[in-house]
Amino acid sequence: MGLRTKFNLVFVAIAVLGVALFALALTPLLRGVATDEALQSSRIMMESAAGARTYTSTQIAPLISGDMGATFRPQVVSAYAAKQTFAVLHAKFPDYSYREAALNPTNPEDRASDWEADIINDFRAHPDKAEAILERSDAMGPTLVLARPLAVQQACLECHSTAAAAPKSMIALYGTQNGYGWKAGEIIGAQIVSLPVAITTERAAKVRTALLIPLAGIFLAVLLVLNLLLSFGVVRPIDRITRTAEAVSMGDLDAPEYVRGGADQIAKLAASFNRMRRSLREAMRMLDKD
Repeated sequence: MGLRTKFNLVFVAIAVLGVALFALALTPLLRGVATDEALQSSRIMMESAAGARTYTSTQIAPLISGDMGATFRPQVVSAYAAKQTFAVLHAKFPDYSYREAALNPTNPEDRASDWEADIINDFRAHPDKAEAILERSDAMGPTLVLARPLAVQQACLECHSTAAAAPKSMIALYGTQNGYGWKAGEIIGAQIVSLPVAITTERAAKVRTALLIPLAGIFLAVLLVLNLLLSFGVVRPIDRITRTAEAVSMGDLDAPEYVRGGADQIAKLAASFNRMRRSLREAMRMLDKD
């Protein structure tokens, strides 16, 4: 095995190990960054939904709530506005999902599942808690969840304090068993934005690949440059010295010398070999005279 081959094998092993260690250290960092980006996007979507809720309850509801006795209009419901707003976002960001889950909702579709109820009860037990972040597994795999509490506003009590106070059109649609008995300030539900963890993992993997490819390219460029330096600076001079040494060993004392300028180890080796060759040639000539 030649010197160049040994050098290349050692360098490639070091490069592979370096890239592997870099990827190993980079993976959790990139996953953390991708998760933070996903959570930030979730917060923006949640704020958009919250803005729609506020706008509906303060601007839209006062305009058309007078007609609720005869006809129920979901447009006056802040939760409906939030869902419609998120539906627009969902068309562009289909991986995200949004829920306004409640323990005692008017619409049965909004009733909290077991894990959603756990989040809501945690908010109720910790009123100062403004946000919850967790990972859970479902049929779609691991899911990243961002949740915020939903508290009863004074305007909500116009429909949700008692069934007797609720608009007749609302009772006709949803009945008198659910969505009543709310109290101002009480946490009755949660905004929940969910995203498959696979999305953040895929994002981290793409960034990791984008970083590792240039790194591998740098290692390859360094390998090529070092091979050129090794070839011109070490391998070729040693090959020439070797050929001269073989010729001298076969009795060709007139083989041309290899002269190399500089003061590196190869130049010193060439100079030393040339001195030995000249000394050997003089010694052989003196023996021939005798």
